[in-house]
Order: sequence, then C-alpha cells, then structure tokens
Amino acid sequence: MTVLRIGNASGFYGDRFDAMREMLTGGPLDVLTGDYLAELTMLILGRDRLRNPDAGYARTFLRQLEECLGLAHERGVRIVANAGGLNPAGLALDVRALAARLGLPVRVAHVEGDDLGDRYPGSLAAHAYLGGFGIAECLRAGADVVVTGRVTDAALVTGPAAAHFGWAPTDHDRLAGAVVAGHVLECGTQATGGNYAFFHEHRASHDLRHPGFPLAELHADGTCVITKHDGTGGLVDTGTVTAQLLYETAGARYAGPDVTARLDTVTLTQDGPDRVRIDGVRGEAPPPTLKVGLNRLGGFRNEVTFVLTGLDIEAKAALVREQMEPALGKVTDVRWDLVRTDRPDAPTEETASALLRLVVRDPDQQAVGRALSGAAVELALAGYPGFHVTAPPGKGTPYGVFEDAYVPQDTVDHVAVLHDGRRVPVPPAQDTAVPDAVPEPPLPEPLPPGPRKSAPLGLVAGARSGDKGGNANVGVWARTDESWRWLAHELTADRFRELIPEARDLPVTRHVLPNLRALNFVVEHILGEGVAAQARFDPQAKALGEWLRARHLDIPEILL
Repeated sequence: MTVLRIGNASGFYGDRFDAMREMLTGGPLDVLTGDYLAELTMLILGRDRLRNPDAGYARTFLRQLEECLGLAHERGVRIVANAGGLNPAGLALDVRALAARLGLPVRVAHVEGDDLGDRYPGSLAAHAYLGGFGIAECLRAGADVVVTGRVTDAALVTGPAAAHFGWAPTDHDRLAGAVVAGHVLECGTQATGGNYAFFHEHRASHDLRHPGFPLAELHADGTCVITKHDGTGGLVDTGTVTAQLLYETAGARYAGPDVTARLDTVTLTQDGPDRVRIDGVRGEAPPPTLKVGLNRLGGFRNEVTFVLTGLDIEAKAALVREQMEPALGKVTDVRWDLVRTDRPDAPTEETASALLRLVVRDPDQQAVGRALSGAAVELALAGYPGFHVTAPPGKGTPYGVFEDAYVPQDTVDHVAVLHDGRRVPVPPAQDTAVPDAVPEPPLPEPLPPGPRKSAPLGLVAGARSGDKGGNANVGVWARTDESWRWLAHELTADRFRELIPEARDLPVTRHVLPNLRALNFVVEHILGEGVAAQARFDPQAKALGEWLRARHLDIPEILL
C-alpha cells in the first residue's frame, strides 16, 4: 500500500462521542487515532486515581469502543489512542475484556514507561512525553488496538507511519512529515473549520455546524494530503491547516522525542476541494531529553462575581472591595477584575451591568471557603444598590499547578507491551542534537507608502492561540503576499505588547515563518501556573488571538 490513511476521532477528553462511529463509517481508513490527553486532563485523571486506583484512563474511549470495536474489526481499521492516561495497562485489560464479551478476536497492546512519579515526590502525576516507536512496535507485532499513556500528540501518527513504511529512527525528513501531519490531526475539527478565524466567509457554502473530523493520506516519503470524508461538514483549505499548524507551537524548530520538525520548511498547496497537500518538511535529530509534565495540587480556590448595574460602577466596585477586605486579609492570593460590559442608557438590565470578579487562592481550604462565601452573602442587604451575584459562592475547590521538566531520553524505560504479553524495550534515539534557535529569515519587501485607515487587524490576518503551561502562543498569518509584506514589518513584539496590554511587562518572543506567511508569538507567564490554576479569565488563552484580531491598527487601504 503506497498511501496510509490515518484519521482522527478525538481532540480532547470530552470531544464528540459519535466521532469514532462517523470516522469508521464515513469512508476508507487504515488507522483511527484519538487524542484524549492535555495538561489539564492529566490532573483530572490523577484526581480520579486518588479516589480509585483502578481509574486513571479516559472512560469515554471504552464506551466508544463498546459501540465501534466490531465496526473497526470488520473494516480492518486499527485503533491507536492515548486514552490510557495514567493507567494504560488497566485500559488495555478492560479493552480485552470488552472484546471477549463482544466475541471479537481483537489483539490489544499498550505502551508504558512514561510514568515518572517516583522521581518527583509530591506530584499528582509526572509523565514523560514518549515518541511513536513503542506504538510502531505494537503494530508490527500485529496489534489491532494500541493504547498509550502520555505520548506526544504527533506520536499517534508517527508510530503507525513508522510501522507501515518501515521507517528507521534516523529517517528524519519522513518522520518530520508525519509529525506535521499528526499536529494537524491532533485537535480534530480545528483542522476542518472549527474555531476558524474566517468561519463567517464559509457559512453559506459549507456546513460548519457539524464539521467532519480530519484524516491524512500519508506517503512513504513523509508527504501527505489533509482531507476529510466526503459529505461531511466543515472545510479543509490552506487557511484551516495553517491555523492548526500554528496552534500551540513556537519557533521554526518543533522538537519532539522522534524528530525535530522544521516548521519553516512546510509548504501547503490546495490540492482540490477539501484537500491540502503538505510537503517539503525537513527533519533534524531529536533532542537528547524528554519533556516531563508535572501536575500537583496547588491549594484551593474560590470565586464570586458581583453584578454592578447602572450608575457609579467604579464606586460600587470600590465599596465591595472595602467591605470584603477583612475576610481576605489572610488569603495568600487575591485577584479582582472589573469587566466593563455595561453601556450608557442601556435598553436592558443586562447590558447596563458590569461584572466584578473576585478569585482567591490559598493552601487552606477554610481560608477560601466559608470565610469568603459568608462574607459575600452577608453583603446582600448591606452592600451597593442593586447587589446580586451571578451564582452563590461555594466552598473552596482544589486547583492544580502544571510545570515541566526534562530528563535524558536514555533514563526512561519506554516499553511496548505486545498483545501476547511480551515486553519489548524501545531504545532511545541514538542520533540527537540540542535544538538551537533558527536565525530570523529575511523579511519581504515592505509595501510602498500609501493611505492608511484605522481598522481591526482581523480584516487582513487570521490568528489562533493556545496554552503551554504558564505560557501562551498566538499564531498570526496573512492570506495574501501583499498582506504578508505589511504584517511582517508592522506586527513586531513591541507592537504586540501595545495591542495586548496584559503582555506589556512580560517576555514576548516573535518567530517568523515565511512559508506560512505567519508570525508566532510566545508570551511567557501570561497564564500563571497553567490552566488548572484558573487564574485568568481565559485560562487556556483560547481567545487571545481573537482579542488581538479585534485591536485596531493603521492598515494600508489597499489591503482593506
């Protein structure tokens, strides 16, 4: 077979339940993958395991298989998923039991070795990001279903590709092509029109209410075509693929345990309706270390949102803060945010109201629990005029903290546990290199001088943003060469800080990707201790790019 068709049926734990069936029945596939893990998910699974040692995996996956394992077996589709979370052996055991109950001769294997909890005392979960060669070992031995714990998202594609095409760990260019394909697929419908900056342009011609999940037609040389099953909703074009390529990445070197992919070598070409060809991807030796995701409980948090209506919004906010101050005196972390959603002479009460959000965090649950909620409730008849809150405050709930660490590849026992019980060690990469920053490429010629008009950046550029621990990235791309000539010179790191005041005192690094006509900004520390800490209004920075697109700049009129 010259083409390996790999589809995706999950971008996160909680994604569309019916996607597995849709992908299995919608058209031909060879491998179906599912990405269930994220930084926050590992914390959730860690808390599950505290309550039940047999838990720790994505139970949704098992329920999906109950409906679809027979379909996959009948159609010869292999399933590869990281739904094993903190307990891949337990999930593999339950999948075998399910197959036996359904009377299906399905061979189930799993990958382990990512759990490094013994090295990091006090962590709720500590897991190394493994590569795809453990998955490949399982598939080469004949597995029909492979479940893993914490592997990189792209490993769900590099593993099947390496097994199918016989790639060696030193086939860097081919592996890099698979990494790029895997990165496009990993978030499911984000590659087929979901969360897409220019969705409004396609609503009349494409059904965006129920976008289909993506698949990659992967070739032996590492090139691929990103597409979706015929007749499914959404769209695949160079814009949707560009947006996903920029998601949660940083510079030109995209380092992983299998290979370092050079994102600055990626070439995208529209290859027909809902088909985008990816080629030209170059790869380099992977780094000598593996990333380790560390999740721990950080303490307890609580929040209450006061609704301030009508006149004297600032004075009302000041009064609340003064009245709440005695109850907050001993709390470790107190954050107030006044969101001015109110309008003058508003036609509805809701549009006449602003929101004052109080978030508190402390190691002591009592400090942020009844002491806070009691103080807030007691203001009901003693506070500002029109006092009410969006919801009654509750007791303090635990929050998590995400950190990352790095360990040498050769200190992690990456093991493929085959369907017959044999345990096959997976050797670490022998050819490694510490990735250096890529020198900034030359910028295009700037546009000639001409009249300009103040307008939103989003009229000429798309964006997508996301989180990596406490950092956020914002990828911004132009859709024409002329817009790129302006964007590359206009949107500097300093201008980014001006447009996003929250980032003014934070380190912001700009990476230039001319092949994609894109800039990628990494904003350090904007998310504090990560999504699980929930310190920010948008804790995963999902809408940071849309905020940037809404900001006004002086844009050349020829681009508008």
